[in-house]
Amino acid sequence: MTDTARRYRAICFDLDGTLLPMDLDAFMNSYFNAIYDFVAAAGRDAGAFMEGFRAGIRAMASHDDGRTNADAYWDAFCPFVEGTRAEWESFLEEFYAGPFGDLGAAVQPNPAAARALETLAAAGYPLALTTMPMFPEAAVRWRLRWAGVDPDLFARLTHYENSTTVKPNLLYYAENLAALSVEGADVLMVGNNTVEDRAFMDLGADGFLVTDWLIDPVDFDLAAVRHGSLDDFAAWAVALPPCERPAGPVAE
Repeated sequence: MTDTARRYRAICFDLDGTLLPMDLDAFMNSYFNAIYDFVAAAGRDAGAFMEGFRAGIRAMASHDDGRTNADAYWDAFCPFVEGTRAEWESFLEEFYAGPFGDLGAAVQPNPAAARALETLAAAGYPLALTTMPMFPEAAVRWRLRWAGVDPDLFARLTHYENSTTVKPNLLYYAENLAALSVEGADVLMVGNNTVEDRAFMDLGADGFLVTDWLIDPVDFDLAAVRHGSLDDFAAWAVALPPCERPAGPVAE
């Protein structure tokens, strides 16, 4: 973990399980329950909503036709419910403005997340949050706040409106390279999933696997890539030289 030979022009981060300490399955269960209750409390058909909600998630996970993930979601969702996309978007803005934020009440942030990001930003590195882009931007910003992180530290946040694929599709990472105006070899990817996050390395990116909440469905040999706890990463980041050629222009 002392090798700093590569000169990065941008550093990309996963969110859940990397910067944000979280049991993803438990969170998703709470999220589904909360949005169901919100819809039901408004007197709408929550059962039909959940059918459309799940169909939209499946569509985002599987489509590969150039539509944004948001368009894929709403195209799959709307046939299950009464009302237009615009009406549902407006209604759900209330959920993401309030009740969604309450889901993070029990999260205990790791101070190493903010420490690492602030160190890198001070050294001139453009930061990108390459999280799974299946949420509205408001939900992404909430999750960063739960992690004790200022969303404005990032030059780019991926969400369902600015992304056309999901992890581990290499088109997702290629899209982010284009948005950052860099090549794969210019980037460090920091994540916790040996499939979804490590896929970026297939485009030449360097990698750091955070092991606190490691997800390893393929029994990956960790010795093959730089790895350690988030505290280890924060300490390693201090040793990086100032960024000589920051990525840019960066598309948000």
